[in-house]
Amino acid sequence: MNTLSLSPLFRRSIGFDRLNDLFETAMKSDAPSYPPYNVEKHGDNDYRIVVAASGFDESELEVNVENRLLTISGAKEQKEEASQVNYLHQGIAQRSFRLSFRLDEQIEVQGARFENGLLKVDLLRIVPEAQRPRQIAINGRTSQSLEHQGEAQRETSAASVA
Repeated sequence: MNTLSLSPLFRRSIGFDRLNDLFETAMKSDAPSYPPYNVEKHGDNDYRIVVAASGFDESELEVNVENRLLTISGAKEQKEEASQVNYLHQGIAQRSFRLSFRLDEQIEVQGARFENGLLKVDLLRIVPEAQRPRQIAINGRTSQSLEHQGEAQRETSAASVA
């Protein structure tokens, strides 16, 4: 088995301790092939997971979030008449499934809808004001005070020319 060392990444990164655990979990488990799904990005902070759940009713699907783990599951209800059917070919899989997605701390589930056999789960990254990009003042000077200094210097230069 190949081993992957992430220690070079952690030399210049602070606070990513759990990232190594996430990579190890991803390397150990295989991605599920049933049901087919897409993970889509619709802008900088908007995401959508689309699960092909053909053959399922809305009442047979569940979407849960617990401890930053999004779980999408489906379970077919057994009907008495279905057990009497003899399939010559059964190409539409209707078995139970469970998909799990680990969510970042800033990702929130906005809602889910089921249309045309597709379950769509909308996600949104909410970046707190404290984590948005900002300019750091050096020696108490802000970019705003620098602009005022530049204007004052131009006014002084213009006055001395006149």
